[in-house]
Amino acid sequence: MEFIQAKTIISGYAPNNPWFGINYNMNIYKGCNHGCIYCDSRSECYHIENFDQVRAKENALALIARDLKSKRKTGVIGTGAMSDPYNPFEKEYKLTRGALELIDRYGFGVSIATKSDLITRDLDLLKKIARHSPVLIKMTITTADDKLCKKIEPNVVPASKRFAAINKLAEQGIFAGVLLMPVLPFIEDNDENISNIIKLSHESGAKFIYPGFGVTLRQNQREWYYSKLEKLFPNMKAKYIKEYRNAYECPSPNAKELWNLFTSECRSYGITYKMEDIIKNYKQGYGGVQLSFFS
Repeated sequence: MEFIQAKTIISGYAPNNPWFGINYNMNIYKGCNHGCIYCDSRSECYHIENFDQVRAKENALALIARDLKSKRKTGVIGTGAMSDPYNPFEKEYKLTRGALELIDRYGFGVSIATKSDLITRDLDLLKKIARHSPVLIKMTITTADDKLCKKIEPNVVPASKRFAAINKLAEQGIFAGVLLMPVLPFIEDNDENISNIIKLSHESGAKFIYPGFGVTLRQNQREWYYSKLEKLFPNMKAKYIKEYRNAYECPSPNAKELWNLFTSECRSYGITYKMEDIIKNYKQGYGGVQLSFFS
């Protein structure tokens, strides 16, 4: 593990962030070794060199404590947007766990995006935070097929273990669900995959599914993705080039049909899928004073 210098870790306050109602961002780690073939964080605009090497920010917990003390408003702290907070090094270094202890101590909420079942280790802290503030867990799952999962997300636990983690969280009263994105065109964008994910989400007790039927490609990320397609899915690169050329947004050609299927099946299972409803539901019940902070 390499440690890098940082001046601060918790971002400034955002009052009305449409992305899951997050008020602050926190990135303890830089880089990720999950090896997902589609990761947007590889894009040149993020300036992360050697992305597959995980680095931690030096004195991270001291910086987080200082940052939290200085905030004039409490709110929901989001983590996992750039680098997974539950990478394999977290087992030893426990920096994410330490951050959760501080978030609890200073009365903040938390929103975590991950692909790792290691998050269940911290159930005790998530339950403590949930007593006073909103807690939201977003487990990224893009395929219900463990074999396909191993091809496109090679260094992370398979989808079946992620569903099991959601189930464990949900049984303990944690508001957890599925981040269904990206859905890779010509690979995952079929009725069977989407229906299976919704069914397994329901069986695991997921409160929500938030989808994105397509993938984004830009700069060196596109080169990485195409190189992986050539190895894993012969002739797929040519199909992408013909369909999307150099477009940044690459929606599934089946997006409309998949959306209709998705919304219909989510409604039949009683699973929330609209962003405004997800935000409302996971922040509900924290009292008038707290709700003023988390708006």
